Amino acid sequence: MHYTLRQLEVFLAAAHTENITRAAEQLSMSQSAASSALKDLEKQFSIQLFDRIGKRLQINELGRALRPQAEALLDQAQALEQALRQHDRIGELKIGATLTIGNYLAVDLMADFIQRHPSASVKLHVANTEAISQQVLNFKLDMGLVEGELQHPDLEVTKWRDDELQVFCSPEHPLASKATLSDKELIEAQWILREPGSGTRQAFDRAMHELLPKMDIRLELQHTEAIKRAVENGLGIGCLSRLSLAGAIDSGRVVALPTPSRDLRRHFYFILHRQKYRSEGIIRWLELCRNS
Repeated sequence: MHYTLRQLEVFLAAAHTENITRAAEQLSMSQSAASSALKDLEKQFSIQLFDRIGKRLQINELGRALRPQAEALLDQAQALEQALRQHDRIGELKIGATLTIGNYLAVDLMADFIQRHPSASVKLHVANTEAISQQVLNFKLDMGLVEGELQHPDLEVTKWRDDELQVFCSPEHPLASKATLSDKELIEAQWILREPGSGTRQAFDRAMHELLPKMDIRLELQHTEAIKRAVENGLGIGCLSRLSLAGAIDSGRVVALPTPSRDLRRHFYFILHRQKYRSEGIIRWLELCRNS
């Protein structure tokens, strides 16, 4: 074999950081050792994996093509080392979750997972669907739990569970007493919505597609709690997952507005890179989510 796992580690760390000094720090190596390892890897095969732009390393087309295989190989090597040390041990798991899932499902899942697997370390990153998918594609996350629909040749997207959005308003809002909302009322209302790129906004736009050009979108916010607070204060009406609204509706802080003419159903999904090694931790996490 004409390459080492250490060389692959340097290659991947450089791809993540785009800087050999930061890559060396990440791997607890000297800058010169990391630089030599990368140069040796390229020299051995007469290839170039990065374009050098000053101190910045920008991964090139060949580097991007080889990166998934290198990631998968290192994942398997780490899993083998873990199995040799302690066969039933589950190590670190990096999970990405979109806002609704992260706030209302993922924390309970993490607690259950750690209770079942005390040796596990679960790190949760919460962002919108677009951001989570990019981090899964770049192998910065082991897998994602997302609300938005995705299509990417390198992503394996699997349905997880059903969800439904709910239009809502303040109890003092003029629409609060309405039995149902007409399309005319949906157009005339002022809306407070999630930002483009989020799964919630994607589902809302799909349900309202022919009305969107006429709708008055007053605010676009990145956090569900901020949207609920703005709606409670009478700034407009909103549309969020029923999962995130249950407590506010039960307590009377907001009122659910029926929209029978609009299909607000959607799904939550698992996303994994197709070349990501399915470690014991990933397998057990998926089992827990499916059975929850």
